[in-house]
Amino acid sequence: MSTAAAPALSVLDLVPVRTGQTSAQAVAASLDLVAHADALGLRRYWFAEHHNMPAVASTTPPVLAAAAAARTRRIRIGSGGVMLPNHSPLVVAEQFAALEALAPGRVDLGIGRAPGSDPVITQLLRMSGTTSDVERFPEHVRDIARLVGAEGATVQFTSGGTYDVRATPAATGAPEIWLLGSSDYSAQLAASLGLPYVFANHFSGDGLERALDLYRSQYRPSDRHPEPRTFLTANAVAAPTAAEAAERALPQLRSMARLRTNQPLRPLETVEQAQSAPMDGMAQTIMDGMRAKWFIGTGADVAATVREFAVRWGVDEVMLSPIAGAYDGEPMDAAPGRVQTLDLLAGALVG
Repeated sequence: MSTAAAPALSVLDLVPVRTGQTSAQAVAASLDLVAHADALGLRRYWFAEHHNMPAVASTTPPVLAAAAAARTRRIRIGSGGVMLPNHSPLVVAEQFAALEALAPGRVDLGIGRAPGSDPVITQLLRMSGTTSDVERFPEHVRDIARLVGAEGATVQFTSGGTYDVRATPAATGAPEIWLLGSSDYSAQLAASLGLPYVFANHFSGDGLERALDLYRSQYRPSDRHPEPRTFLTANAVAAPTAAEAAERALPQLRSMARLRTNQPLRPLETVEQAQSAPMDGMAQTIMDGMRAKWFIGTGADVAATVREFAVRWGVDEVMLSPIAGAYDGEPMDAAPGRVQTLDLLAGALVG
């Protein structure tokens, strides 16, 4: 058994929606899960931003984070992440300044550059609301960092005049900003801005070593973050037996295989539904590849894998996406498999 200190545990939630489940029930299950994570002593809980996906209800991280803040006392709450090209930087700054006022000292603003949607939805977002130019992403990250602070930002007019702008009238604190990504771009930008960085290992895993090396080697210290700061994400299912863990992982594996083979998306299957309909050879190959990278097994086995993963990459925190599926008959407004994953891992890793 490793003698290395156990990493802190955090949660990334996409608010999964399974067959027969309503959005209200899916959100209720996630809010129960965040309250449970808070009670277990986990470090942070982030909501992702995805649009128009039948199996994902996390479309608006600020709204979900506000609800989560009301259900918790100590865990950090935030976004993993807000997809900035879909939004006005000022609106994002105002939303998270308001969250900081609701939950002082425990708000994270994770920012991503990807759209989190397909091209049609991206166009609809641009038609129906104020968005930002993806080519100005670095500038907009800097703007948000200034806007959420107590001093705010100053707009310089071409005529020479200035105008002060603040995301909230009298801030006493600011959310912590993290850059998220799965490419060299975000790693290098986070390093140049002196910001914390998270590689989206749960989604891909390809390029992890290079991204961390670029971030750490090119890091420029900032006043708030004199040292580079990062953690890693991973998909996880823990259960009393390896067989149950494998079964509960199956619905999410099949959903991701559909996404990567351009098949029509649908709500997550139950375990029994997933077991009843074999997938084709290409999808099965994709599933096998993902299964090898995900953390699936008994609580003790997954806890050991998490610990080894943290040591290998030199991080003191691992953010898990608890992707355990449901069996037929399990409550629609709860997520027993996801709760079980957190219980087993917290029992092994959280002091």
